[in-house]
Amino acid sequence: MTQPTAIRRAPDRRPRALTTALTLAQVGIPVLPLRAGKVPFGNCPDCTGGACGGRPNMKTAGRCRCPRACHGWAAAATDPTVITSPAWAPMWRTAAAIAYHPAGAGLTVVDLDDAPAVAWARTTLPPTRIVATTRGEHWIYLGTMRSVNAVRAGVDIKSTMAYARWLGPGTGTMASLPDAVRALAVKKSGPARPTHTAGTMPALAGGGECRHLTPVYLERGIAMAEQRITEARTAVHATVYRTFLAVLSVHGRCGCLTDIHIGRLFTAAQAKGESARHCTDAWANARTALGM
Repeated sequence: MTQPTAIRRAPDRRPRALTTALTLAQVGIPVLPLRAGKVPFGNCPDCTGGACGGRPNMKTAGRCRCPRACHGWAAAATDPTVITSPAWAPMWRTAAAIAYHPAGAGLTVVDLDDAPAVAWARTTLPPTRIVATTRGEHWIYLGTMRSVNAVRAGVDIKSTMAYARWLGPGTGTMASLPDAVRALAVKKSGPARPTHTAGTMPALAGGGECRHLTPVYLERGIAMAEQRITEARTAVHATVYRTFLAVLSVHGRCGCLTDIHIGRLFTAAQAKGESARHCTDAWANARTALGM
């Protein structure tokens, strides 16, 4: 009796970094390749070798004038057609590491750079998912916030508008982003603005009282805006602009919007393929339309 012939699968000749990146993208983690020195590649001639200063595609980003996200956190993608595109292929062949945009995956990374920083975290922060690094650890929490470097000795916060190296899944159960971590960013950037009480609510520029008597109202508005952008199937650019317009029309005149809220909206838009430049332009156009 003839034995069935075993089916031979063609070997996967893709670079290992690309294979890992595609696996991460499948679970919603926006990825990008890093060259030696943990630095993003430049996707245009002006940005090759970090000539533009290594900053994402923003209006103030040095020489970079790319029509779409060029490099850094702004270029992180989950779309396999982007990740496997001819433009990215040379980068994957020489990539020294993989990075990801934490906020794009709904995460915040507390980057502990040395042993004293790790010791501080173990006595101060709630346990969460931990990934070992060369000199310290990454503590990963569920939730996003503004990225801030050097919030204390050996401690950086990486979330919105930042990238972190992918060093493996880590160990432990991921916890929600604690107030202790958010407070670090407030201390670094200076005292927070005073919280208004019901008796001292400022009037809106267009008249009427600010309705943000509690943080819940604002949080619900931002969450609904994120959902509207995320669920867009067509006309994404127009949806992003209309959503920004709606958020600003309700929350833009009383000073309650912070960099964290704006970063969440930009992150949602970029996850749908919008570039950082398009987000910035849409936000500016919405402000202009409202006379802000």
